[in-house]
Amino acid sequence: MRAVIQRVKEARVDVDGEVVGKIGQGLLVLLGVGKDDTEDDVRYLAEKVSGLRIFEDETGKMNLCITDVKGEVLAISQFTLYGDCRKGRRPSFDEAAPPEVAERLYNLFIEEIRKSGIKVETGKFRALMDVHLINSGPVTILLDSKKLF
Repeated sequence: MRAVIQRVKEARVDVDGEVVGKIGQGLLVLLGVGKDDTEDDVRYLAEKVSGLRIFEDETGKMNLCITDVKGEVLAISQFTLYGDCRKGRRPSFDEAAPPEVAERLYNLFIEEIRKSGIKVETGKFRALMDVHLINSGPVTILLDSKKLF
């Protein structure tokens, strides 16, 4: 399971011109599910995201997590995080999970984050979405449950 985490001042996602998810300060999480991912990968990544200390404390040091700042999460499913561009010019998505598996694990990720008491908004699975954000910092972090990076 892979995630691109962006610290945001605000973010929203639109589907067919309608807002389906919107947050203030917090994290935009673009989440990709791999074909070999399990519930263990979900729990690992949810715990990592919930505890990631990328918000600044009173001294300006990144030392606070999302619960410390009472932030929110906007979780967007993004299978293209498994796009492999090492050969040719068109990405291969062979390592991405099939949609039925990906949707189940994506929803489980959302549940796990909510268990931490964090408000979570979402996009719409398998929809064409427009994501709007104001990246704070900018701060962007890459996570992989297999610890490949």
